[in-house]
Amino acid sequence: MSSKKSKITGMLALIIAGEAIFLLPFILMRVFKPVIREAFVISDAQIGEAQALYGITAVVSYFFGGFIADKWEARKLLSLSLILTGAGGFWMTMIPSIFTLKLLYAFWGVSTILLFWAALIKATRQWGNEHNQGLSFGLLDGGRGLFAATIALSGAAILSFFFPEDAINITFDDKVQTLQYIIGTITGVVFLVAFLVWKVLPKEKLEITDSKEFQFDFNQAFALMKHPKVVFHSLIIFCAYCAYKLTGTYGTYARDVWNYSLEESTYFAVFIQYLRPIAAVTVGWIADKFIPSRLIIPCFTILIIASGILGLGIGSEQAIYFSFTSFVLMAFGTYSLRGLYFAIIEETKIPIQLTGTLVGIISVVGFTPDIFMSLFVGYMLGKDPTIVEYQNLYTLFTIIPIIGLLATLGFRKAIKE
Repeated sequence: MSSKKSKITGMLALIIAGEAIFLLPFILMRVFKPVIREAFVISDAQIGEAQALYGITAVVSYFFGGFIADKWEARKLLSLSLILTGAGGFWMTMIPSIFTLKLLYAFWGVSTILLFWAALIKATRQWGNEHNQGLSFGLLDGGRGLFAATIALSGAAILSFFFPEDAINITFDDKVQTLQYIIGTITGVVFLVAFLVWKVLPKEKLEITDSKEFQFDFNQAFALMKHPKVVFHSLIIFCAYCAYKLTGTYGTYARDVWNYSLEESTYFAVFIQYLRPIAAVTVGWIADKFIPSRLIIPCFTILIIASGILGLGIGSEQAIYFSFTSFVLMAFGTYSLRGLYFAIIEETKIPIQLTGTLVGIISVVGFTPDIFMSLFVGYMLGKDPTIVEYQNLYTLFTIIPIIGLLATLGFRKAIKE
């Protein structure tokens, strides 16, 4: 960008767009899952099935989206993607059947990824330089987290406003109507952000050259796939994203284990969301003082310790206080990873003109948890989960950050060769 002002407005547009696109398919479910389960009369397993369909269509979209991002302007791609996703929000306000909800998630897998994801990451890499990638991606994910948390807090306020003061008197119709207001509000925000992106992102920001030097080449793409540093990078994102998907259980844990009310469990989920900007921006800034990939090591270590504590039930005699602290640690480690795992692209020394293609490749592996993680969580917890089911879930999950730690060590070795 040519000026400081345009850099600031450009990053703000990327931040807001980067989270607005996922408000409907992800943030809504992550924060309001206890209410959604009851309003839709749907189980965790059925939610997992819907999100698995999202993951299947998204994985295909990641690969081809990388090619699209290297050829077309981000302003157009991001705006169109937001409009299509918002259209799905109108569909959801009608509280459709479980079958229709699954179709909606499959549609969102295309609308949120094909034209959007690689374009967003490439634009963010170009926004910074080789010495401040940690800050660039920390600002992106931290800002996205702040925006998501603010939207979630607004939704929680709507929930509190429409629910009767006496929780016993909350009817099924109260839950459905309140959820419709929340979904409708979020849908309106998505359309507003589409307009904002179209107006704010400058046309010249990502002009694509007509040179054939960097035309998409399947042979070149497959060559990148075989590179050890690309393989390890994909695994790092895969493990970090599994941890991120697990944050959706924090609110339901508060509801099922701590016996929080719907409002209390929702506000706990919102509190966790506000840790995201703190973690991502702080760790991203620190990463630029050192090396981003080095900071990934302690992040995975924190996840191993915290999930192990929750899984083994250590300190169960002080369950709420001890598990609360563990959730905070897990959230901090998870959100720190989100601010770092694309910042290490610069360490791979891949040409910036191939960023879209590279992001498409590593995202195919890295974001496959969209296919299975919600299913895994849903079937691990069952219909009426108790602390035992949650302990089993977190114990098994501990394997993931261990793999992530090993992949990080492998990545650091590969980039030195």
